[in-house]
Amino acid sequence: MTTGPQTLNEYEQGTLGTAIYPRLGHTRLPSGVVYTAMGLAGEAGETLNSLKKVIRDDDGEISDKRAQALADELGDVLYYVVRLANELGFSFDEIAELNATKLQRRKITGTLRGGGDGR
Repeated sequence: MTTGPQTLNEYEQGTLGTAIYPRLGHTRLPSGVVYTAMGLAGEAGETLNSLKKVIRDDDGEISDKRAQALADELGDVLYYVVRLANELGFSFDEIAELNATKLQRRKITGTLRGGGDGR
Protein backbone atom coordinates (compact mmCIF):
# COMPACT_ATOMS: atom_id res chain seq x y z
CA MET A 1 0.00 0.00 0.00
CA THR A 2 1.32 3.42 -0.95
CA THR A 3 1.16 6.21 1.57
CA GLY A 4 2.73 8.90 -0.60
CA PRO A 5 1.46 10.84 -3.58
CA GLN A 6 0.03 8.94 -6.53
CA THR A 7 1.06 11.46 -9.19
CA LEU A 8 3.86 13.95 -9.64
CA ASN A 9 1.30 16.74 -9.28
CA GLU A 10 0.30 15.36 -5.88
CA TYR A 11 3.98 15.12 -4.95
CA GLU A 12 4.49 18.71 -6.06
CA GLN A 13 1.58 19.91 -3.94
CA GLY A 14 2.88 17.91 -0.98
CA THR A 15 6.24 19.68 -1.13
CA LEU A 16 4.57 23.00 -0.36
CA GLY A 17 4.22 22.02 3.30
CA THR A 18 7.94 21.30 3.65
CA ALA A 19 9.29 24.27 1.67
CA ILE A 20 10.80 26.17 4.58
CA TYR A 21 13.81 28.31 3.67
CA PRO A 22 15.68 31.01 5.54
CA ARG A 23 15.43 34.58 4.28
CA LEU A 24 18.68 35.75 2.71
CA GLY A 25 18.47 39.45 3.47
CA HIS A 26 20.59 41.60 1.17
CA THR A 27 20.33 39.92 -2.21
CA ARG A 28 18.47 40.55 -5.43
CA LEU A 29 17.88 36.83 -5.89
CA PRO A 30 14.76 35.43 -4.26
CA SER A 31 15.85 33.36 -1.26
CA GLY A 32 13.75 30.37 -2.35
CA VAL A 33 15.53 30.20 -5.72
CA VAL A 34 18.98 30.37 -4.16
CA TYR A 35 18.19 27.92 -1.38
CA THR A 36 16.58 25.31 -3.64
CA ALA A 37 19.34 25.57 -6.26
CA MET A 38 21.94 25.02 -3.53
CA GLY A 39 19.93 22.09 -2.18
CA LEU A 40 19.73 20.56 -5.66
CA ALA A 41 23.49 20.83 -6.16
CA GLY A 42 24.15 19.34 -2.73
CA GLU A 43 21.84 16.38 -3.25
CA ALA A 44 23.25 15.74 -6.74
CA GLY A 45 26.68 15.67 -5.12
CA GLU A 46 25.49 13.18 -2.51
CA THR A 47 24.14 10.99 -5.32
CA LEU A 48 27.54 11.05 -7.03
CA ASN A 49 29.25 10.28 -3.73
CA SER A 50 27.07 7.18 -3.34
CA LEU A 51 28.09 6.08 -6.84
CA LYS A 52 31.73 6.72 -5.99
CA LYS A 53 31.40 4.28 -3.11
CA VAL A 54 30.09 1.64 -5.52
CA ILE A 55 33.33 1.96 -7.49
CA ARG A 56 35.64 2.32 -4.49
CA ASP A 57 34.12 -0.17 -2.07
CA ASP A 58 31.98 -2.57 -4.10
CA ASP A 59 34.02 -3.24 -7.27
CA GLY A 60 31.35 -1.51 -9.37
CA GLU A 61 28.53 -3.81 -8.23
CA ILE A 62 25.38 -2.05 -7.04
CA SER A 63 24.03 -3.98 -4.08
CA ASP A 64 20.43 -3.72 -2.93
CA LYS A 65 21.63 -1.56 -0.02
CA ARG A 66 23.51 0.80 -2.36
CA ALA A 67 20.56 0.93 -4.77
CA GLN A 68 18.31 1.95 -1.88
CA ALA A 69 20.79 4.64 -0.81
CA LEU A 70 20.85 5.94 -4.40
CA ALA A 71 17.05 5.90 -4.54
CA ASP A 72 16.93 7.91 -1.31
CA GLU A 73 19.32 10.50 -2.76
CA LEU A 74 17.34 10.66 -6.01
CA GLY A 75 14.23 11.38 -3.96
CA ASP A 76 16.04 14.35 -2.42
CA VAL A 77 17.13 15.51 -5.90
CA LEU A 78 13.51 15.25 -7.07
CA TYR A 79 12.33 17.34 -4.13
CA TYR A 80 14.72 20.18 -4.93
CA VAL A 81 13.96 20.03 -8.68
CA VAL A 82 10.24 20.41 -7.93
CA ARG A 83 10.80 23.18 -5.41
CA LEU A 84 13.20 25.10 -7.68
CA ALA A 85 10.76 24.81 -10.59
CA ASN A 86 8.00 26.23 -8.38
CA GLU A 87 10.22 29.04 -7.13
CA LEU A 88 10.81 29.98 -10.79
CA GLY A 89 7.08 29.91 -11.52
CA PHE A 90 6.86 26.54 -13.30
CA SER A 91 4.92 23.43 -12.39
CA PHE A 92 6.62 20.06 -12.52
CA ASP A 93 4.38 19.15 -15.46
CA GLU A 94 5.57 22.24 -17.34
CA ILE A 95 9.23 21.37 -16.72
CA ALA A 96 8.64 17.79 -17.89
CA GLU A 97 6.84 18.99 -21.03
CA LEU A 98 9.55 21.55 -21.85
CA ASN A 99 12.22 18.88 -21.47
CA ALA A 100 10.32 16.28 -23.52
CA THR A 101 9.84 18.83 -26.31
CA LYS A 102 13.53 19.79 -26.24
CA LEU A 103 14.66 16.16 -26.35
CA GLN A 104 12.26 15.34 -29.20
CA ARG A 105 13.56 18.34 -31.16
CA ARG A 106 17.14 17.19 -30.59
CA LYS A 107 16.27 13.65 -31.67
CA ILE A 108 14.72 14.94 -34.89
CA THR A 109 17.69 17.19 -35.64
CA GLY A 110 20.22 14.51 -34.66
CA THR A 111 21.74 16.59 -31.85
CA LEU A 112 21.09 14.36 -28.84
CA ARG A 113 24.79 13.75 -28.26
CA GLY A 114 26.66 16.31 -26.13
CA GLY A 115 27.45 19.88 -27.00
CA GLY A 116 25.03 21.72 -24.74
CA ASP A 117 22.05 23.86 -25.68
CA GLY A 118 23.76 26.03 -28.31
CA ARG A 119 23.01 23.60 -31.14
